[in-house]
Amino acid sequence: MTVESTIARGAVHDAIEIIPTGAALGAEVRGVDLRSLDDRQFAALKRAWHQHQVLLVRGQTLSDQDLVAFSRRFGDLDWAPVQETGRRFVEGIPEIYIVSNVKVNGEPIGSLGAGEAVWHTDMSYLDVPPMASMLYAIEVPPVGGNTSFCSMYAIYDALPAETKRRIATLKIKHDGTYNSGGYVRQGVTPTDDPRTSPGAVHPLVCIHPDTGRQMLYLGRRRNAYLLGLELAESEALLDELWTYIERAEFSWEHVWRIGDLVMWDNRCTMHRRDPFDDLSRRIMHRTQIKGHARPA
Repeated sequence: MTVESTIARGAVHDAIEIIPTGAALGAEVRGVDLRSLDDRQFAALKRAWHQHQVLLVRGQTLSDQDLVAFSRRFGDLDWAPVQETGRRFVEGIPEIYIVSNVKVNGEPIGSLGAGEAVWHTDMSYLDVPPMASMLYAIEVPPVGGNTSFCSMYAIYDALPAETKRRIATLKIKHDGTYNSGGYVRQGVTPTDDPRTSPGAVHPLVCIHPDTGRQMLYLGRRRNAYLLGLELAESEALLDELWTYIERAEFSWEHVWRIGDLVMWDNRCTMHRRDPFDDLSRRIMHRTQIKGHARPA
């Protein structure tokens, strides 16, 4: 990685280094303590986030209150969704969602276990999906559990002109039956018919409200459906589009360390997680910034 620029110029101790990953998206931010960013530093960090879609900040020491306070600088926060066991997580801090395979007295302390989490955009099955998410590493396994991100800007740009023309006005239904770990969402009756499954309808091609860039908005593959098409035609076109998601030139893989905070723009990225040994411990605390409007 090479240093792209030093921003938040002024006193030397105020400088922030933005170091691109060299991949299609992602950059590391150095020289910051997220507990004490001044307004100028925060503005610089936010500009870098819009440019790179995903930011990594290493070596942080954050309490849950610190994580919530930093996250709130980007907007109002969602409460953590209910986990598979039917309960929420951190007493007194409803914004914190625990992603973990750890069990205490036989009961999971968090969600998503140790298995693979397939490519997805967080909660795109809602009419107004979250704008962004932050994930903070408290315990990490020695191997596995890496998180990959892909750029939906880069994927849209790479589509052939004929494909762009074909999908320009299509709308896609984002399934609300299953989460990214394959679990049925609370209160939902399982179905594998994309035409009847619950979920929100969004444009397949969207414009980012902050950057003005066009992007593909796929959400997740399972039970997705392109409105107005025969099911077989919808499945074939979605399969074609999803071949781009697996291509390495559009993604970046993050190998976690304790103290890492990663924040991603949920509107223009997708992410997935590698599985890991369930005998290892992985504890991550996540916050989620509310969206302001439907994808458009």
